[in-house]
Formats: sequence, C-alpha cells, structure tokens
Amino acid sequence: MKTILLPFLNFSESTSGRVVPPSGFTAQLTVITSAAMAFLAVFALALSMATGRLAERWGNELARGSTVRISAPAEQVDAQVAAALKVLETTPGVAAARLLSEEEETLLLEPWFGPDLPLDTLPLPALIDVQETSDGFDAEGLRLRLAGEAPGAVLDDHSRWRKPLLRAAERLRFLGVLSLILIAGVTGGMITLAANAALAANGQVIRTLRLVGATDRFIAGAFVRRFTLRGLSGALIGTFLGMIAVALLPSADEAGSFLTGLGFVGAQWLWPLAIPVLAALVAFAATRVAASQTLRRLM
Repeated sequence: MKTILLPFLNFSESTSGRVVPPSGFTAQLTVITSAAMAFLAVFALALSMATGRLAERWGNELARGSTVRISAPAEQVDAQVAAALKVLETTPGVAAARLLSEEEETLLLEPWFGPDLPLDTLPLPALIDVQETSDGFDAEGLRLRLAGEAPGAVLDDHSRWRKPLLRAAERLRFLGVLSLILIAGVTGGMITLAANAALAANGQVIRTLRLVGATDRFIAGAFVRRFTLRGLSGALIGTFLGMIAVALLPSADEAGSFLTGLGFVGAQWLWPLAIPVLAALVAFAATRVAASQTLRRLM
C-alpha cells in the first residue's frame, strides 16, 4: 500500500495540484468571474481617469480666462468699454484683454439659440475677453475698480462654473474607486464560493490525504495555487479584452467632449496591467480564507 502511495506523497506543486479538480464548474466559474470583473475594472479605471483629464482641462481653461460684460445704454457703451479696457490694461495679473466683435458673440450664442435667430436685433451686451497670467489677478479688487470706472461692467471669473466642475470630478473619481473596490469584493466572494464548493466536493480526498500524512497547510496550498492561477488567467483575459474595447472608443476631440475622451492616454495604459495582479492577490486571499475555514470544518 505504501509503495502505491509513495508517488502521491511527493508534495511537489504538480502533485499537490491534483487535489483540485482540473475542470468543472468551479474552474469555469472562477475564470469567467475574474475575466468579467477585470473587464469592468478596466472601464471603471478608464472612466475615472477620463473624468480627471476632462475636469483638469476645463478647469485650466476656465481658470485662465475671464469675461467682463458691459450692459449700458447705447450712448454709453463705447465710453464704458474704453474705461474697462483701460482698467484691465493697468491691472496686475491681466495678460491681455480685447473686445469681442459682434460676429464672435453670435458664434458664442449660436449653439444655444441656433443660426436662424436674428441676434443682430437683440441688445447684446459688450463682452471683453480677459486672459490671465500664471499668477492671476485680484478678482475682488478688479471688480471694485470696474465699478468705479465703468458702472455697467460685470466681471465673471468663471469660479461659479469651475467649482461645481471640480466637485463633480471628485465625486466621479470617488465612484470610480468605489466601483473598483466593489469589483474586487465581488471577485473575492465568487472565488470564495468556488473554492468552498471545490473543497466540499473533495472532502473524501482531503480525509485520505490526512490519513497518509498530508498537512492542512499542504492541502490549502494546493487549492490556493490552483485558484490563484485561475483568477490570474481570467483577469488577464478580461483586462486584454477591456483594453481592446477602450482602444476602439472614439478618441478625444478638440471640443473636449466627455463621450469621445473615455480612455487612457500615454502612460495611463500601464495602469490596467495592475488589474490581473490585484485579481491574483484577491484570489489568493479569498481561497486561503475559504480553505482554512473549510479544513477546520472537516476535522
């Protein structure tokens, strides 16, 4: 009997792997779950990074530019525009200031009202485009100066647009991180169920191994190795497919559209490569916990 069992008692990795069935629904469940969760993780990561890029782009553009709007009676507009431009030229932190033409104002309003609206018949305010230096200017001080020199001038430094955008970006980033955590939790839960099912199905084999001298550490290690490799292989497949799907999405356009900028840029393509490693770590931890608990029940 011992002669027959001697090859079985060689506790090498290849022999220990025989404790876990090489096929069956547990193997399929582990690989499919890991692949699906890795695929979703790639998109959650892409969403989070694309949101950050878009918010940074819009925030920088809004931070560098401001607008002075002048609403005054027709006979006073030119005088107030000249006064406002003079104030802006002498304001520290203002790189350039210029009055927008009627054609430029029409182009700005066209996306909202359409090209057929007779904007030339409307009393449009005069708009001055203000570009800041890297140091910026004192917005409150400039408002006070404009109020004294050009009472109809209103400074819009775009802070009311920039702050909600940054808040929304932070929340979307948080949702992206939360999605990754939930994906890792679901992956760990499914692998735990699969490992428990495999351990329960091989209860008789485990008892036999104990009779011939196998330790629980050896038995648990066999399951941990097999399910870690399954989780890693499934995550590699899902990550590869996810990266292909993200690469096929439309690239970002000049207008900064969110739906055409969902993806990775430059070195960000390296981040999805960490997903299979994290999936393997989750599978390792989940299987070790499941094996320890199940082996204690089979005492």
